[in-house]
Amino acid sequence: MVHPHVKAIENMDASSFISIIEESKMTYVRENLSMFLHESQIKLLKRVKKHEKPHHKRIRIREYEKAEKDDLFNLHLGLYLKKYKKLEKYGLIEIDLNPDNGLAYDCLLTPKGVEVLDEIARLESEWEEIVSISEEDKEVLKRIALDSFEISYNRKKNKGFIF
Repeated sequence: MVHPHVKAIENMDASSFISIIEESKMTYVRENLSMFLHESQIKLLKRVKKHEKPHHKRIRIREYEKAEKDDLFNLHLGLYLKKYKKLEKYGLIEIDLNPDNGLAYDCLLTPKGVEVLDEIARLESEWEEIVSISEEDKEVLKRIALDSFEISYNRKKNKGFIF
């Protein structure tokens, strides 16, 4: 007998396919990761790695200099850092509240954080093999990613995405 979800999946739109694929990958990573992390914590850890890159750091500094520093900003900053503090508690990152680069704060990966990111990358590669993503599939996904990237990029750019 065919699994009941097969028929439902056959009738879904492309957006739903993307959600199913992302959920499958994240479930595999979380279930096989050597430590427990929520999906949002994995994404945040990846963001710290991205923000360490010199190009991204320069953009964050430039946008932070342009931002108005009012009470609302400081409130938002405190709420925002709360998410990072969990990663710091796990020893994955260090939060610098007085960086010398012009930002209000900066986050740096610890050696343990680098190890966990390497493990996540390895698990994501394993998942690709398990679900049999072919080179042709990768090319289709790459084209879709390139076609859709501008939507989020332009929004972040217009909003002065400084975090």
